Amino acid sequence: MLQEGAHGKWTVSSSDESTEENSDSEKPSTSSLLDATRGRMSGPQYPCSDARKAAHKRKASPLKLSDKKISTEIPPAEKQRASQEGLGWCLSSSDEEPEDQEKHAHKETLKEEKCDSPKEHPLNLSKDDELPENQKAEDYDETPSEAQDTWDLLNGGNPFRFFLTKVKGIEQSYNSGALHIKDILSPLFGTLISSAQFNYCIDVGWLVRQYPQEFRKKPLLIVHGEKRESKAELLAQARPYENISFCQAKLDIAFGTHHTKMMLLSYEEGLRVVIHTSNLIAEDWHQKTQGIWISPLYPRLPQGTTGSAGESETNFKSDLISYLMAYNSPTLKEWIDLIQEHDLSETRVYLLGSTPGRYQGSDKEKWGHLRLRKLLKEHASSIPAQESWPVVGQFSSIGSMGADGSKWLCSEFQESLVAAGSSVTTLLKCDVPIHLVYPTVNNVRQSLEGYPAGGSLPYSIQTAQKQLWLHSYFHKWSAEVSGRSHAIPHIKTYMRPSPDFQKIAWFLVTSANLSKAAWGALEKNGTQLMIRSYELGVLFLPSAFGLEKGYFRVRGKMLSESKDSATYFPVPYDLPPEQYGSKDQPWIWNIPYTDAPDTHGNMWVPS
Repeated sequence: MLQEGAHGKWTVSSSDESTEENSDSEKPSTSSLLDATRGRMSGPQYPCSDARKAAHKRKASPLKLSDKKISTEIPPAEKQRASQEGLGWCLSSSDEEPEDQEKHAHKETLKEEKCDSPKEHPLNLSKDDELPENQKAEDYDETPSEAQDTWDLLNGGNPFRFFLTKVKGIEQSYNSGALHIKDILSPLFGTLISSAQFNYCIDVGWLVRQYPQEFRKKPLLIVHGEKRESKAELLAQARPYENISFCQAKLDIAFGTHHTKMMLLSYEEGLRVVIHTSNLIAEDWHQKTQGIWISPLYPRLPQGTTGSAGESETNFKSDLISYLMAYNSPTLKEWIDLIQEHDLSETRVYLLGSTPGRYQGSDKEKWGHLRLRKLLKEHASSIPAQESWPVVGQFSSIGSMGADGSKWLCSEFQESLVAAGSSVTTLLKCDVPIHLVYPTVNNVRQSLEGYPAGGSLPYSIQTAQKQLWLHSYFHKWSAEVSGRSHAIPHIKTYMRPSPDFQKIAWFLVTSANLSKAAWGALEKNGTQLMIRSYELGVLFLPSAFGLEKGYFRVRGKMLSESKDSATYFPVPYDLPPEQYGSKDQPWIWNIPYTDAPDTHGNMWVPS
């Protein structure tokens, strides 16, 4: 349907024209399941949603720039050009506030992250090459690293234990020190007894194949947030595997998601915790920029040890147990007991989680952005002239921010990000620059995946128009420092750099996008924090790494080794971030892009 607004005309993907009155807003999309039952292999065989389905469709049925059949589907090119001028930010419906969802109704299929299809066109395919129908993304020829490399990674000079995922199609040197999921599950990390996978979007068959053959029948617990039809489909995927069990995370507040991405790995030698940003689907481990924190190998405590034994200076053990207790699930009790029995004292990061609920009193500071505020006040150093130290947020999805910055972004959220030391001074909102990093249309077009990479950046035109004020905060994705400028980010990071971007006061890697659903929003005159979703991340603070100066230095090249590696933090993208130019637009998934081809020679027409 052609629509007109302040920024010209555009065509909205038909899947976005439904009205909420006629749909159950909490239902995930089941059209891919229906397709499967009808014998049509046209979509991913696991619960999925519109932005990623559009990406799947365009991969399976690419539209070349010269394709005439699209002329009836999109407005003329000159109208299209007009539609691209001055567009603001947009977001997925799961991250909108309920009042916005009632007005225009995307089904909950537009969750803030989308499950992608198991298909991929390699970058070097010629224009007319076709991939066989059965070529799946799991056939990406991902092999674990050499044993010595993996051993060095785990035990060598990476005091932060912060890694990126490997990316196919970039210079191989930039994958040195990066990990694929097969590396993480390798016997080199430990002799697996059982594991738990917490995630949002899960392809069970693919996940099982990432485990080494000898571990594939070990007990595997999958913690998820699916409901109704999509839950039934998830369970159906696991039917062939007797070793797999499930824990459904309670999502009692509308529009919340189970967005946490964590692995608990129990070994004969001990226990390991992995907190990361990737869905458990092939695409998320192929050509995207993703982040991983891997714990040390935690040894078992001597028998009979009780109480606070095995706690770290960062309180990681009790915080992890508190997070797992919040699920209120008997299934997780054995994992809580197992963590109790291990020594987590070597952990140097702080755990930062979100769990759904309405919190008052001291509980308010347990989760979300108020938890970050508390940690920074208690453990970050006060910075001289700190009002000139900007904050940087980098993410792949954005929630409804309200009519202007005062509603949330530049008020309660910014107040948490700028907290430091115990000083009570609250900085004026305009004193601290905010840099938000999110891919432009050209970032997506020129990426390794081409336009289909935009399937994991599910921003809608409907929301964009409601918060055009956000536009002035946006900065392009650029990651020459890690060789990943063309690997679209699905990692989420937040940090506090110095004005010259040579130092950072702290760094956070997390599953949490920029949304109230993820971080929480104050209610009842500031006495209550309401959070919709489960999220999890780790916070790096200089004090926990023995640095008394109150900052990390920023490492120039992630590959470059430094004598003082603990003082140089490997920020995975380029600093300072570059602001959008006058012709740059944020990627919006549900409008067409037909003026210029992507790296595969294709256009983007989502409907």
